[in-house]
Amino acid sequence: MTPFLLSMKLSARRKTIPSEAGRPDVTRAIALRAVAQLWHEARGQRRMPSWADLPPHVLSPYFKQLWGYQYDSKTEEFTGRLAGNRLSKWVGPTFSGVRLQDFVPCSSYEASKQHLTKIVTTPLAGRSSGRLFTVSDFAVTGERIALPLATDGKTGEGVLGASDYAPPPMLGPVEYVHENVEWYAI
Repeated sequence: MTPFLLSMKLSARRKTIPSEAGRPDVTRAIALRAVAQLWHEARGQRRMPSWADLPPHVLSPYFKQLWGYQYDSKTEEFTGRLAGNRLSKWVGPTFSGVRLQDFVPCSSYEASKQHLTKIVTTPLAGRSSGRLFTVSDFAVTGERIALPLATDGKTGEGVLGASDYAPPPMLGPVEYVHENVEWYAI
């Protein structure tokens, strides 16, 4: 097991949490650990896996928490690649192919771009906890991981992320927050 997986300490504050249907679910952090483990297994002996190494049937149990971006090193732009069920509620079916600057609010664009760029260019795995974003004045708390992807296994060109939070009671303008960020060498 890599230092990343050994050192990635996802919160296990609660044994169970209410699901969206009111039934107890397993600890949310378990889903993020599972996504990190799938990423690790998919890369094999390479530094990073590619999108093709993580087919939908492998990721499907965690689809509601997933999101992802493709990175173009020539233009230094990120475009939407994957929007899980929760993200789709805000962005609809138009996320794929949309540039980050056209999707993320201006007030959080630079911080979001720097965060994602660090993941693909260093490359590093990232984890954050606490406030993930705000909807109007409502702070949405939880945990987020972001993992680099590369077709050649070496040169970062995408980010697979998973966010775990209780859905906010409303939809509206979103501001992304990068709080309590931890970086892990891969």
